[in-house]
Amino acid sequence: NACAKKAPPPRPPALVYVAPVAKRDVPLYTDSVATLDGYDNADIRARVRGYLRTQRYKDGARVKAGDLLFTIEATEYAAAVSSARAAVARAKVLRDHNRVQLDRDQGLRKTGMLSQQDLDNASSNLADAQAQITTAEAALRTAELSLSYTEIRSPLDGVAGLALVRAGNLVGQDGPTLLTTVSQTDFLRVNFALSEVDYVRHRECFTNLDKRDLSWVKKQTAKLDTGGLGEGGDPGVQLILADGSVYKHLGVMVAANRQIDATTGTITVQALVANPDGLLRPGQYAHARIKRIEAAQKELVVPEKALISVQGTYSVAVVGPNNKVQLHRVELGPATNGMQIITSGVVEGDRVVVEGLQKVSDGAPVDPQPQPTEIAR
Repeated sequence: NACAKKAPPPRPPALVYVAPVAKRDVPLYTDSVATLDGYDNADIRARVRGYLRTQRYKDGARVKAGDLLFTIEATEYAAAVSSARAAVARAKVLRDHNRVQLDRDQGLRKTGMLSQQDLDNASSNLADAQAQITTAEAALRTAELSLSYTEIRSPLDGVAGLALVRAGNLVGQDGPTLLTTVSQTDFLRVNFALSEVDYVRHRECFTNLDKRDLSWVKKQTAKLDTGGLGEGGDPGVQLILADGSVYKHLGVMVAANRQIDATTGTITVQALVANPDGLLRPGQYAHARIKRIEAAQKELVVPEKALISVQGTYSVAVVGPNNKVQLHRVELGPATNGMQIITSGVVEGDRVVVEGLQKVSDGAPVDPQPQPTEIAR
């Protein structure tokens, strides 16, 4: 029939990129999610009630210990200091008067013109006046202290955060008002959890923790940054940042919690890492990676992106000699640097699909091409 439609031509095989399953000596790592915190953090609070008058630093700027950060309206507290000084002066005048009176009464007592009771009263009046001076001076110190709190200064060198309260607002009304936080960021604390097994495996990282002060850390990180090992063969702690980049400075362990968490089987540990460029910030997340001393010898590896995950099982798409796909279920070993160790399911030399997995199915023909260099990276 001339009107019959011709069948459409078959679709060409899907273009996919493949990489060979290879045997390699693979470095192994312990990898944990970490949070970063300042070496020291100081909450800056308004300790007296009043209107915030000025902010003397730029949000997010570096500050020095003693730098003025905020001022609070001080008129009320300056007046209180003046009143307290006047009270001290009055108490001293009263003391001097009572001392003269006591000296006069002692002379009169010797002549018999004054009773012993009157002399005792004069002595008590002098002691009371001296006590009033002590009370007035204590009140003056309190008033001066409150006045000093109207100038809020940084207690340490570091980076001051964004101001949480702006000038003109009432602060200190219901307790110390948090104004900002200053953090020392030349070194940052890296907090993460290690499994009990990994804690024992990396025992070289935890020797003599009580001696690991900041000066010791500086020496160790300088040694690690030049490619050496730290004390006791410590390989250091590597940070993988949120974009997948490797932070250029290695950290060192400085503390471990007192106990293993029985519910998770992990222990919280802490490392210090240098931050000379200010790239790292408190609150940031990263992956803390510790290189194991041992390495996997001649293991079968594939790129991690070749894995197909379905309900907790993993497969790879192997391209056979006839350029047809066969899905092979695989068992996984550790993963490292974008490569996945495969313990069973493939053999050396198998071609696995690394790009175009969404186009393939079991038994489908494909057009396999070697993985380009720019994709492999």
